[in-house]
Amino acid sequence: MTDADIEPQLVEPAPIGEGCGEETVLHYYKIRFREQGQELTACAQLTDLVRGDRVMVRTEQGPEPATVVSRSPRGVDSAIARPVNYRINRRASDEECEKYAQLPQLEQQAFRLCRRQIEKLGLPMHLVRVERFFNGSKIIFYFTAESRVDFRELVKALVQEFRTRVEMRQIGVRHETQMTGGLGACGRELCCTAFLNKFDSVSIKMAKAQDLPLNPAKISGLCNRLLCCLTYEYETYKTMKKGMPRVGRQVQLEGKTYLVTRQIPLLGKVAAVSSEGEERLLTEEEWRAADPIAKSTGRKGPGKKGGWSKPAAIDIWGMKDEPEEE
Repeated sequence: MTDADIEPQLVEPAPIGEGCGEETVLHYYKIRFREQGQELTACAQLTDLVRGDRVMVRTEQGPEPATVVSRSPRGVDSAIARPVNYRINRRASDEECEKYAQLPQLEQQAFRLCRRQIEKLGLPMHLVRVERFFNGSKIIFYFTAESRVDFRELVKALVQEFRTRVEMRQIGVRHETQMTGGLGACGRELCCTAFLNKFDSVSIKMAKAQDLPLNPAKISGLCNRLLCCLTYEYETYKTMKKGMPRVGRQVQLEGKTYLVTRQIPLLGKVAAVSSEGEERLLTEEEWRAADPIAKSTGRKGPGKKGGWSKPAAIDIWGMKDEPEEE
C-alpha cells in the first residue's frame, strides 16, 4: 500500500485517531509505505523507533509494512491526541522485512506484463503505476485514458497470470503527476508528491488576485494544470485587499482625481494616475483619506471625451510590466 491510498479521490482510509486517543502514552512518527511515497503520520506506543526501522501498520487492507522516516512532534497540549490515519502495531519481523524488500520488484514485473498486454490488445490507455498489497490479496493498476476503456479482456489475462484480485483504476493527469513525481518551478519536490492528500479547486482568479503574470507557462505545473500553490496565499491576498479601492475606481485626493490602475497589497499601496496623466503610488494613509467618486452611468469608451486611457503599469518591483489587455 502506498500514499495514493490516502487520496480522497481514490481510497479514503478510515481515521483511527479516536482509537489512538484511548492510549495513555502515544508517540508519533513519520512513515512511508514506499521509498518514493509520501510521508504520513502514524501513532504508536513504541518509544524507541528510529529512522529506517521497518514496522507493521494497521490499514483497511490489513497489516502493511512501512519504513520510519523520523519522529513527529506532539501537539501543543499533550493531553489531546493528534488525529492520524494510521497506527503502528509492532516492528516487522525478519521474514516480513525480506518480503517487503521484494515488493517493488514484484510491482515492476506486474507493470511490464500489464503494459505488454495493453499493447497486445491495442487498448487506448497509459499505465502509470502498479500497487500490490503486502498480503497479495489484490493488485491495483493505475492508468490514464482520454475516455472510458473496455478492459475486461485485460483483467481476465491479469487474473489468470497473478491468481489474485485485480483492480483497474482510472486517474486524471494531476494524480498521474502526483504518482510520477518531479521538481516544480521553485526547485522543490512537487507539493502533490510531497504532502498534498487532495486537490483543491484552482482558478485563474487566484492568479489575478495575487498579481501574477497570466502566462500559462508560468502558472501551470508539470500536469499542465494551474499550480496548486496558487491556493496557498489566495485567502491572505483577499484579506489584504479588503478596503482597498478597486482597479478602475476614481478617487479624489488633494484636489485631483485619480484612476486606480493597480493594487499592491504586500506594500499596502495602490497605483493611480491623475486626469493629467501623472502616475502616483498612494500609501495606505493617502488612499484611505481619499474620497471615492461615484461611477458615471454614461458610457465613455476609449478616445471619447471624458474617457480614461489606460497607462503603462508602474514598475513597482523593478521589472517593467507590459500594459494589460482590456
